Amino acid sequence: MVDISSPSVVSNTPDAEVIDICQRLVRIDSSNYGANGARGETEVVDVVAELLAEIGVTSTRYSAVEGRPCLVADWVPEGTDTSRPFLLLHGHSDVVPVAAEDWTVDPFSGEIRDGFLWGRGTLDMKDFLAMILSAIRARHRRGEVPSRPVRFILFADEEGSGDLGSTWMGQNHPEVFDGVTEAISEVGGFSLPTPSGKRAYVVQSAEKGLWWFRMKTTGLAGHGSMHNPNNAVTRLAAAVNRIASHQWPDLRHPVQEEFLARAAELWNLTIDRDNVERSLAPLGPLALMAGSGCTNMVTPTVLDAGYKANVIPSRATAELDARFIPGHEDEMIATIKELAGEGIEFETISTKPSVEAPWRGPAVDAITRALQAEDDGAVVLPFLNPAGTDGKGFGELPNGRHIDCYGCTPLRLPEGFEFLSLFHGVDERVPLDALQFGARVVDRILGES
Repeated sequence: MVDISSPSVVSNTPDAEVIDICQRLVRIDSSNYGANGARGETEVVDVVAELLAEIGVTSTRYSAVEGRPCLVADWVPEGTDTSRPFLLLHGHSDVVPVAAEDWTVDPFSGEIRDGFLWGRGTLDMKDFLAMILSAIRARHRRGEVPSRPVRFILFADEEGSGDLGSTWMGQNHPEVFDGVTEAISEVGGFSLPTPSGKRAYVVQSAEKGLWWFRMKTTGLAGHGSMHNPNNAVTRLAAAVNRIASHQWPDLRHPVQEEFLARAAELWNLTIDRDNVERSLAPLGPLALMAGSGCTNMVTPTVLDAGYKANVIPSRATAELDARFIPGHEDEMIATIKELAGEGIEFETISTKPSVEAPWRGPAVDAITRALQAEDDGAVVLPFLNPAGTDGKGFGELPNGRHIDCYGCTPLRLPEGFEFLSLFHGVDERVPLDALQFGARVVDRILGES
């Protein structure tokens, strides 16, 4: 049974404040509707700055535009081994919007019900912010220093494009990453049950890059009742179909290969390289995510043409979301343009680099030891995230410096809990004991990394 009371004297345990802090953050509506429609990020930064200031940690704010601040703070208490490089712990203040009428509870109430904390951001990713803050504040109360200097960055705009957050910081303030060699944030660290009864924890060690692009073509306008060999809609639709139906080759990235090999062993699977998602079905919702890590992928998302059923338009456009395996951006773009054929123009909407880090080193060792200390017998394995994180903004800096980025928001989840479906979903919620587990793991990482 989880104790959710708020004693007047706070315990020194790392999980003592994590529920209260997460609840406080969730109650701030920091929905990101886009560059001109975001809200609440300043309020989140205010709360975080206050919690840090209470233990003597000063913070600095950087803003690409007014009302969209990022926060940077160093925690290097006396006695910290300053000969070692900084460990960066980072997260984002914004959340995706909600349709409140679809929810069982007020999505910004931070309601506690049935052993869960409910609300937008409880999984993505105010939970991790709360874990970090609870663990650091508890270590301060205990007088225990981290094993190395710690830098904490709270980014704006991750749920947008990152252009006002991590990407802007990486391009305009690369100095805030000076001294950092490893970083930990989302996505990963959540548990999966295995047939042996032990839990497996997947930790992001690589993520795809992205190219969002627009295809445009022109043709001859005319009446819908007449044959038109220069139909912009027909040309664009054929190009989109060729790209969407293309069978991309299995690129066998090392992180994906390590994941598949370990998963096959843990779940006693035979991996069909022609249908990896089906092979991974025993992993539940993770199968779709992990199965997307073998190949480049292009998904049509927006089509726009015409204004009346009987009028052939002179223009047609489509927007597509392309994701590439690390190291394969150029060949993917070349293939897309070849598949599109003649008469198609391309326009870049956004491009973000891929990120990859070796599955070894102080951060990996600390994550593994921490998870196994809090969950005896736990198995920790890397995976390649087909989506994106703030690591894209600073994994490779303008001066050529590289930072190893890992995804580990530690959550020991109850079996059957549909974790991934609640990411950006309706009735997002986190188990209270999973929050407390995560704070204890983060505390161990701080002491062992």
